Amino acid sequence: MKEERKEKQYGVIAFLPLFVFLALYIGSGIIFNLLGVEGAFKKFPRHVALLIGIVVAMLMNRGMKLDKKIEIFSENAGNSGFMLVGMIYLLAGGFQGAARAMGGVESVVNLGITFIPSIALVPGVFLISCFISLAIGTSMGTVAAMAPIAIGVAEAAQLNIPLTVAAVIGGAYFGDNLSIISDTTISAAKGVGSEMKDKFKMNFLIALPAAIFAAIMYGIMGGEGNIVGEHSFHILRVLPYLVVLMIALTGFNVSVVLVLGIAMTGVIGFLEGTVNFFTWIEAIGEGMSDTFSITIVAILISGLIGLIKYYGGIDWIVNILSSKMSDRKSAEYGIGLLSGILSAALVNNTIAIIISAPLAKEIGKKYRIAPKRLASLIDIFACAFIALTPYDGGMLMITALVDVSPLEVLQYSFYMFALIIVTCITIQFGLLRTEEER
Repeated sequence: MKEERKEKQYGVIAFLPLFVFLALYIGSGIIFNLLGVEGAFKKFPRHVALLIGIVVAMLMNRGMKLDKKIEIFSENAGNSGFMLVGMIYLLAGGFQGAARAMGGVESVVNLGITFIPSIALVPGVFLISCFISLAIGTSMGTVAAMAPIAIGVAEAAQLNIPLTVAAVIGGAYFGDNLSIISDTTISAAKGVGSEMKDKFKMNFLIALPAAIFAAIMYGIMGGEGNIVGEHSFHILRVLPYLVVLMIALTGFNVSVVLVLGIAMTGVIGFLEGTVNFFTWIEAIGEGMSDTFSITIVAILISGLIGLIKYYGGIDWIVNILSSKMSDRKSAEYGIGLLSGILSAALVNNTIAIIISAPLAKEIGKKYRIAPKRLASLIDIFACAFIALTPYDGGMLMITALVDVSPLEVLQYSFYMFALIIVTCITIQFGLLRTEEER
């Protein structure tokens, strides 16, 4: 017991390993970015910076045996919750890779473009981006698929290009924040112990009015234009996305749903001749490989947070935040800001959610905040804050494709601003309370 009390006296110093990680990863990224180096935030890989932070954690508290520290780290890194998150990451990546290989992404994009009316071109781009991101679960994938098309359409129709690409980014984060195969949704829901379908429903009630407002604003400011050329689609190739979304929302086990989605991409790909068995398997593997990094990062951060908690860091920050929180309202604001600031600082909303989830869970217990509400808050703020930074991946991709400045685009980020405002309204007026909370 003496040893445990000693560990809980570390306070803010317990976060030193996390600060080291942030300083190495963010600091080097900023420096390389200022120097104009391409891929600035990849020069010091986040998992390497995180490993150094873990070494620092192991060196702390010389009076404690190294074997004990490794045991604590391993127990937390390998806990069942994060192992499940890792498996879902891999399955989601496999599904995305397989669906892309059989032509699913292209069909989803073209399906939407086909039905955009000329009098609502920019809001149409926004809504199609919302649909694509909801289907494929990634903001970067949506921007990569839609940005070149949206820019081409805007140039051909002489529309406001910054406005049009802002619509793409807003729509991309709509689905990133909602999709059940999005790594942010998976991390937020599993991190605080919420069911995926419950988190989706809570999030949707906030995102929908924000999306409606954004669509109206894009309609008012967008003007009129025409989409030229043929954009063929195959409705059968869109089917796996729809099936995965609908079945997952019924509350069915998301891992099983993703396996079913992967199987459907294979069957459809074989029937249409877009893939054979080995190209399908290869695509699944490539998709899973895309999620290896974030899976490892999630496991390492889970272990590091376990050590920080054992050293008393979680108790310290909960007490500090609690001292500033007089009620549930201030607790919800604090949870949201913590996730949002971490997201903007880390340039990665998923990692920010993984870090803030255990803290949000502890605060939520004290103020009787339902897990689905916690998951919704940390996901919304993490996505909104990073989407409003000029150095986000989607923004960098768009500014590389067309000669516009990030500030020109950000002024039209109606969805992100509306999402924050609507969320703050629900906090301020105590809306969306569950039966248990009431």
